[in-house]
Formats: sequence, C-alpha cells, structure tokens
Amino acid sequence: MTQAFHKFYLKITAIVVGSFGPIFFLGTMFPTSEPARWSLDLLSLPLDGLQNYEAPTTRFLSALTGGFLFGWGVCIWFLQKWVFDKAPNEVRKAVLAGLLAWFFLDSAGSVASGNVSNAFINILVLLIAVGPLWKASKN
Repeated sequence: MTQAFHKFYLKITAIVVGSFGPIFFLGTMFPTSEPARWSLDLLSLPLDGLQNYEAPTTRFLSALTGGFLFGWGVCIWFLQKWVFDKAPNEVRKAVLAGLLAWFFLDSAGSVASGNVSNAFINILVLLIAVGPLWKASKN
C-alpha cells in the first residue's frame, strides 16, 4: 500500500462516515424522516416497520447523531487534505482509533439495547471504512 492510496482511501472513509449524517438529519423533521426510519429499521433487523420517528426525543437524537457523523466525516476529509502529507502514519492511526472506538461502543450499545443485528452490520461498515488503512504504507 502506498501513502497516495491511503490518502485517496481516507476520502472513501470520510464519505462512508459522513454519509450517515444527512440521512439522520432528515429524521429531525417528520415529513422527511423516512430515510432515517428505514435506516434504523434495517440496522435493527428484521425489516418490520417497528422503528419510527414519531417521538420528539427520537428526532432530537437523530439531529445529534446526524451532526456528529457528518462532522466526523468532514474531519476525516480535511485530515487527508491538510494534515496527511505532514504526518501520514499519524493521521492513519488517528482515523483507525476513531473507527475502532465507534465500532466497540456502538456495537456494545446495540447488543445492550437488543439490536444485535446492528453489531454485525457494524462489522461490514468497519471493514469498508478501514479498508487498506489497517496496514501502514511502504512510503
């Protein structure tokens, strides 16, 4: 793996993480909440329609989640743009640490809340987001 490929892949990671932000932002308003509701339904398999955005607290939590995820994606994007060339291995390790922290806490919370299926989906998201960043580059 080269540093150039790692730098490119950080863009993919940023998009994977950040793309969840607008989806959950849409959940803040009942008329546009269907993409967020469907996402929650998918993440808590089976697809049974039990997830909803009727409660104001759910919409508020969706606002927080959307903001954090979009902000994290933007942060990763600009780490690759402004910092990576100065400290490629450190940026790679920082992004990996953030992804692993998300994975373990989100998965543990998913299991504790009875949404075990999301812990398995998290494995797939983690593998996509990490990709080749798991291993240091040669140059």
